[in-house]
Amino acid sequence: MRGIILQVNVSRGGVPKTAVPEAWIRATGLDGDAWAMPRIHGKPNQKVLIVTMESIAEVNALGYSIFAGALGENLTVDGLDRTALRTGQRFRAGDALIELTKLRGPCATLDVYGRGIQALLMDGAARAGDTASPTWARGGFYARVVEEGIVRPGDIIALDASVERPVNASE
Repeated sequence: MRGIILQVNVSRGGVPKTAVPEAWIRATGLDGDAWAMPRIHGKPNQKVLIVTMESIAEVNALGYSIFAGALGENLTVDGLDRTALRTGQRFRAGDALIELTKLRGPCATLDVYGRGIQALLMDGAARAGDTASPTWARGGFYARVVEEGIVRPGDIIALDASVERPVNASE
């Protein structure tokens, strides 16, 4: 599985996150990024949020006007099949190595884009770990930082096949 990083996004907290030309992904998260509610977001296994451009296009087609960075993601990517993303997978993102840890459960902060958006990003089946759900990973996937490194738009994001890890579909 391989894609491209379209946009790297940071904010002082909240949404949307805005594009930057590059950022260091550190164990503490992306340089210049913060969380409006650090007790909920930004935990050790939630330092990087990845959302696919395909997910953004799907939500737009369903009548919501969102864009890269709108969902609060750090990395907006293209070419990754969100339905194939699983906890435990490791991805080389630019120079960094990140490990997917959990589906992103949308919160009321995203209601700024319209009522009902949360249900489009994650339904009960996805929340229960059903990878066949049409909303599986539509709202993104959190990752922890395994190896720090710089990331830029245009960088490749690819499944790291050098590390054998058990894949666990349950979140």
